[in-house]
Amino acid sequence: MNELIRHRGPDDEGFLLFPSLHEAPLVCGGADTPSNCFTAGLPYAPKTPLAECKDMSIQAALSHRRLAIVDLTPSGHQPMCTPDRRYWIVYNGEVYNHIELRRELERCGHQFQSHCDTEVVLAAYVQWGPQCLHRFNGMWAFAIYDSHRKTLFLARDRFGVKPLYYWVAPGGIFCFASEIKQFTAFPGWAASLNAKPAYDFLVWGIIDHTAQTMFSRVYQLSPGHYMYLDAQEIVSDADGQVASSQWYELRAEHVKGTFEDAAQMFREKFTDAVRLHLRADVPVGSCLSGGLDSSSIVCVMNQLLREQSASQLQMSFSACSNDKRVDEREWIEEVVQATGVHAHFVYPALDKLFGHSPAITWHQDEPFGSTSTYAQWSVFRLAAENGVKVMLDGQGADEQLAGYHPYFGMRFAGLLRTGQLLLLWKEIQQTKRAHGYSELHAMMYMADTMLPERIKQPLRAYTGRSYCTPSWLNIALLGVEPRNPRTRSSSDKESIQSMSHAQLTATNLQMLLHWEDRSSMAHSVESRVPFLDHRLVEFVLGLPDDFKLSGGVTKRVMRAGMDGIIPTRIRDRMDKIGFATSEEAWLREGAPSQFRKKMQRAVEISDGVLSSQCLTMLEDMISGKKPFSFLPWRVINFGEWLATFSVTTR
Repeated sequence: MNELIRHRGPDDEGFLLFPSLHEAPLVCGGADTPSNCFTAGLPYAPKTPLAECKDMSIQAALSHRRLAIVDLTPSGHQPMCTPDRRYWIVYNGEVYNHIELRRELERCGHQFQSHCDTEVVLAAYVQWGPQCLHRFNGMWAFAIYDSHRKTLFLARDRFGVKPLYYWVAPGGIFCFASEIKQFTAFPGWAASLNAKPAYDFLVWGIIDHTAQTMFSRVYQLSPGHYMYLDAQEIVSDADGQVASSQWYELRAEHVKGTFEDAAQMFREKFTDAVRLHLRADVPVGSCLSGGLDSSSIVCVMNQLLREQSASQLQMSFSACSNDKRVDEREWIEEVVQATGVHAHFVYPALDKLFGHSPAITWHQDEPFGSTSTYAQWSVFRLAAENGVKVMLDGQGADEQLAGYHPYFGMRFAGLLRTGQLLLLWKEIQQTKRAHGYSELHAMMYMADTMLPERIKQPLRAYTGRSYCTPSWLNIALLGVEPRNPRTRSSSDKESIQSMSHAQLTATNLQMLLHWEDRSSMAHSVESRVPFLDHRLVEFVLGLPDDFKLSGGVTKRVMRAGMDGIIPTRIRDRMDKIGFATSEEAWLREGAPSQFRKKMQRAVEISDGVLSSQCLTMLEDMISGKKPFSFLPWRVINFGEWLATFSVTTR
């Protein structure tokens, strides 16, 4: 199980083996454990090579893979324990405010042997128990075992940046891991399809919106949750799910002041978030798409590094395209010229897409929604090839700042509901000038927001968009209720703020974070997301809707806050591309025969879940009879995932 995620931590590995919960554990090292870890003289230093214990009967075990980021010495080895060897931790992530917490804990009497955040997390748990989670600013998934009380504490960060999965194996054995593929090495594993998440992904393009995964009986600990378990008797329900507790609920900060005040506060909070995310003992680079989010990170990084008189040249990494419709190199060059960063470029190519796809699918654990993940994968591979172990990226900005264009519909609908008809007309015209959307587009956006599902569904089917009962999917065989998982309940307040809250906590962000984590860690690179500093998210969520979207301008408060920091052309840019590929051109012009072949294979391997109508749907899209969407890729990659993990569908 540990070897299967070597990519997440090739710098060190460690094992803790309990012959029984009432005996002292064996602390072991593996083939990747540096020799100086064995001689470090620490209470958690490995004493025995794992190979010598291969025939031992054990009741419990913890293992860890280390990607050394902070304190590169053997002091950062894991599993780590307290000096009395009572508490043991395995930890994935970064707590960025560990320096401040260390000082506070030292005043409480704690002493530290390392400079890494792992030891701070462990001491904080000893000092404050589960309440320590509220003090952390960062991303994490960790487990702490109390050898006196025989309890296991599992916790995950606020927004689910770092993964944590669990599965109750035959015989009631509780397994937890950073990636689902680790369970495939455990006795008794058999992969079977979880029908409801499969339906949600195939039809609606969404995963990670619940604790369920695409694998039956495999769950994730939800973001902002923890588990406190009796290690001697872990209880699960009939479906293998274990109870957890929510420790964090996203609440909007109550913000007062003018738009100008808010812009200044955004600038200060965002700058401080980037400052904390730069803490590392290894080179830190950044993704750069040329859009507002990544450009803001790169420019603020540049400003902070210059203030610190950093001698190392800042590096950025970008995916470009020979298809000018999705290429952002001219925008990237604008940022490069303004900052002087050392820019690196990669051109994800069609001729390598299907060659890389099996490896990407294996690393992702679950199907991914479009070939943009291939572009993301290529960027992190480029960073690794250039010796960069930490990358800053812009995930989370669109969700909190109303950056996606469907937010226009929410804006228009809000004005219509409140009777502000003149302002509504003005907004529609301004949006038309800024983005080229016609009045009909505006009406469609509003309809998608305001109409009940029973009316929206036939309209969506007529316009070639996702709808509940597509003919290419055997819903009866899946045995699921066909419904839109993004549908809000009637009690939800319909506003830009409520839509942001939903995207941050359920319908969008966790899926993007999943793909980002796997794409980066596949290349032993840690991806950090400063826009998800909880202080910034709570502040932005509490701003008036029109501070974020008005007059056809998205992310208004951010644009104003970044004035003078990012190039003016970037600040005023209205189009949105991101790390996109030429997927539409690839499907229709570049390699339609390859897409047909992959689609046929997906239908065959699905054992009846996908019907032959998939091929008709694909042909209609290739010919232009239907508008392009990412649906063919979802279906194709679903088939590849079934094959990669030998998933049975019945």
